[in-house]
Amino acid sequence: MTQIEILAPVGSEEMLRAAVYSGADAVYLGFAGFNARSGAGNFDAASLCGAVRFCHGRGVRVHVAMNTTVYAGELEALAAAVRAVAASGADAVICQDMATADLCRRIAPELPRHASTQMSVHTLEGALEMAELGFARVILARELSLAEIETIARGCGIETECFVHGALCMSMSGQCYMSAFLGGRSGNRGSCAGPCRLPFDAAPLPEGRPGKAHHLSLKDNSVIDQLDKLQAVGVASAKIEGRLRTPEYVAAAVDACLAGREGRAYDRAVLQNAFSRSGFTSGYLDGRIDGSMFGTRTEADAAETRRTLPALRELYRRERPRVPVDLKLEVEAEGEKLTAADREGNRAIVYGETAPQPALTDPAAALRRSLGKTGGTPFAPGEIEIDMKGGPWYLPGSAVNELRRQALEALLQKRETLRPWPVRPAELPPLARRSAPARPALWARFQRWEQAPEEALAGVEKLILPLAEADRVPQPWRSRTILELPRAMFGGMEADTIRRVEAARGQGFAGFEANNIAHLRIGRGLPLAGGIGLNLTNPLAAQVYAELGLSALLVLPEVQAGEMAFIAPVREGRPVPTGALIYGHMPLMLTRACPLHNLHDCAHCSREGELTDRKAKKFPVRCGGGVRTIYNPVPLYMGDKPGALPVDYGVAYFTLESREEAAAVLGRIARGEPFEGDFTRGLYYKGTL
Repeated sequence: MTQIEILAPVGSEEMLRAAVYSGADAVYLGFAGFNARSGAGNFDAASLCGAVRFCHGRGVRVHVAMNTTVYAGELEALAAAVRAVAASGADAVICQDMATADLCRRIAPELPRHASTQMSVHTLEGALEMAELGFARVILARELSLAEIETIARGCGIETECFVHGALCMSMSGQCYMSAFLGGRSGNRGSCAGPCRLPFDAAPLPEGRPGKAHHLSLKDNSVIDQLDKLQAVGVASAKIEGRLRTPEYVAAAVDACLAGREGRAYDRAVLQNAFSRSGFTSGYLDGRIDGSMFGTRTEADAAETRRTLPALRELYRRERPRVPVDLKLEVEAEGEKLTAADREGNRAIVYGETAPQPALTDPAAALRRSLGKTGGTPFAPGEIEIDMKGGPWYLPGSAVNELRRQALEALLQKRETLRPWPVRPAELPPLARRSAPARPALWARFQRWEQAPEEALAGVEKLILPLAEADRVPQPWRSRTILELPRAMFGGMEADTIRRVEAARGQGFAGFEANNIAHLRIGRGLPLAGGIGLNLTNPLAAQVYAELGLSALLVLPEVQAGEMAFIAPVREGRPVPTGALIYGHMPLMLTRACPLHNLHDCAHCSREGELTDRKAKKFPVRCGGGVRTIYNPVPLYMGDKPGALPVDYGVAYFTLESREEAAAVLGRIARGEPFEGDFTRGLYYKGTL
């Protein structure tokens, strides 16, 4: 059985030393401008090369996070960043955006690509699609149970990586828009403001009363004591979250992971004191998703951290000897030579300047002891050979120590030599603003068929309904209806989705809508459009999706109107239509953990609720398909600005509305009238950080 990799976060130079000196097998760090932790101490082309030299010299792999969504104007800089990563010889790139993955494939095809957890891969079909697209590893969603992980790890044919320690986002990674829509700071762009750590109260509260409880804040995940189980089911890498935390935190987590991997006990209290939110949870891995998963960072937690951190610096104060080195000392009357060789083909030879003297006794044992003193270096002594020619010969200890020092320094320099990946030219097509119809076509999405006002659908070109509603759609409407595939398919839902797709074949529907990378595989060969879950933000990713068979593409509502104009994919010489939301309560979060579990279990729940924030705003919560969706209380509305968004169709996205309310909104859009009541233009004119 292959030993599971311990993968540590790096957000600064000191964190890099802490991760390596404490024993991590690999590190992941961010390339400046294109990674999901913009607040960390990220690396540019020069400092990345230094980090790779440092790590490779010590046998540690380097994964570079380039896991943000990308806009059209950033593609040239992104291509330059890919070339910089290739030049550094780093071991892998972590991608979220299809544009990043495609540029890596075209510019540095031998550079391994890892699918970020922000690609929301949580099923076997999703991992198989990643394998087909050439990814070497998939970083699985945090929400999976051990049994779900095993199904993927054993069946996908590529490496899998799982988070084993650190912060848990409330939302599925890649499917959270709360920070973007409430504060203009996008989690998908690396600027999440962490609104889920603020008060959101699930208890029923009177109008105007602010919430005080923290019912969107999960405890940190910690399953280090189950590394043996993850290794047994085939997981390749155990990932520690925390590029925004301290070097001491990283060292403590790595040290605990080493113990957990070896079956040794570790001090969980020390780990908790390094950082926790009133303890840890293993709820997802254990399949025990309930109110016990929630917790907040208290002042008592912070005080324990301040008290604990100084002692943890001992974990990374010294180099950890980890690279086996074989040494051969040859001594003859004319002088001495020391050869140092690692197990990867690197070799260094140094010559002494001390004339050996005849020895009265065999000095071999003493020489081996001197040569074996590799402390303070990354080298651990392996085989030590002493070859006396015409001896025995005596050498002073100082001479042997100097030989050893020079040889190991020379060997380390050779190990630190950068080995760039081969690169190819890859020109980006010039950016051109597309023309858009003065009045885009109107599509309407409904949560259930009963919500659709048939009398108001005359001007609607396409209807979108969840796949589970297929049987309820009357036959006359099916040729205009696209069936929306679920963004999340936990707990066997993927098999149910595949069954429902097969059942809907030949039933007269216009097609299906993909909202997860798994749907590209499930819906292959079928008419397939791209939905909100694909997080489309740029023309290159749009072109990739078009070439993968998608016949229409919804642009992520985080994208500014001006950026949309550059997204104009073509398939087989024909334009692929693009769309944008023009009405709807934005789905801010998609969660497997339920905030309502803070009050009651599922048996005592109506599957509907609301969260009250610190400003007394009420956020609707709806449950279905094993997940919860948290909606923006204020709808987005662009119905009075036809042609303002450079797309081919606008989507009215109905979720919470009654049939009558949906009819009224469709009427206003058809007439180009303003919205009545509170509404937002979203991010179409502001954009996000």
